[in-house]
Parts: sequence; structure tokens; C-alpha cells
Amino acid sequence: MNTQKPTLVNVIAWTTLASGIVNLFWGLAASGTMLATVVGVICTPLTILPTILGIFELIYAAKLFSNPAQPIQPSTNIAILEIACVLTFNIFSMAVGILSLVFYNDTIVKDYFAHLNGVLSGAEVSAPVIITPIEPASISQPEVAPAIEEPKPIEAEQQPVEEVPAPQEETPAKPKRTPRKVAGK
Repeated sequence: MNTQKPTLVNVIAWTTLASGIVNLFWGLAASGTMLATVVGVICTPLTILPTILGIFELIYAAKLFSNPAQPIQPSTNIAILEIACVLTFNIFSMAVGILSLVFYNDTIVKDYFAHLNGVLSGAEVSAPVIITPIEPASISQPEVAPAIEEPKPIEAEQQPVEEVPAPQEETPAKPKRTPRKVAGK
């Protein structure tokens, strides 16, 4: 595939590479600083996260820079994690994440990734294929079983049931209200 990379894809690759380097050093420096304090030892796992993100960013940027281009999907997960780096006070990575998400939604970038992965874009879709359904072979109807009638109970065994009239419910009388006392008059 000799497809020319769009400028925005190159921008995504360069900014992801720069953010990966910044996150790698940011995470190492923050981890070193945290390990110097007693309370920081507990918080060290939070400072390792930018380091891990930096490694993933470097790998993704290398795949974007590869020649010939590798089939790769837009990594919105990395962009979202870059935005989440604001929790570690890394504003640069947050800006790169926002720009990456904006660039991923550009039609030229979407078409490039679709072409790179062999997915047809909207302009290359051919006319729909119409499939006519085939009539199934006739299926014989199942036989209906005769209904079995239950024997009727003998009338001698049944005792007449006496109906008891329901007691009439009386509505309770409403209590009388006394007039309210007004203070100060």
C-alpha cells in the first residue's frame, strides 16, 4: 500500500511520541520523588501509571511511523489516558490527548485508517446485493391429539355450600374539630 499519510496522522504520531517521552520521564521523576518520603511509598502506584502510559505511547507512535504502514486502529484509549494524566499534573499530555481525539474524528484521518485496515469507506461501498428467499419444502402438519375429557364429579359427594352474607361496614363518624386558638388577640 503506497498510501500517502495525511498531515494529521503525522501530527498524531509526533505528538504521541513527544507525550510518550514526557510521560516516561514524568512518571520516573514522580516515582523517585515519592519514594523519598514515607507517605509517598503508598502513593507510588499512582506515579507508575504515567510511565506505563509513556511506554504504550512510544509503541503506538512507532507503529504510526512505520514504513510501510502497518494496519492499526486509531487508539482512542491512549488519547483518553493522556487526558487522565491531568490527575498527575501533566498538562502537556492532557493537551495531546484532546488534540488526538479531535484529529481522530477528522474524515481524512478516518478514511486513512479505514483504507489502511482494508475496510471500505462510505464512498467505496457498492450497490447492495439483493438475495431472494428460497421457498422451504412443504412440511406436513403435525397430527392433533384428541382431547381427553375429565370425568365429571358425582353430585352426591358435593355438599351444598351455604353463602354467608358479608357484614355491612359502617363508615366511622368524622371527629369534630374545635376552632383554633389565635395567640395575641
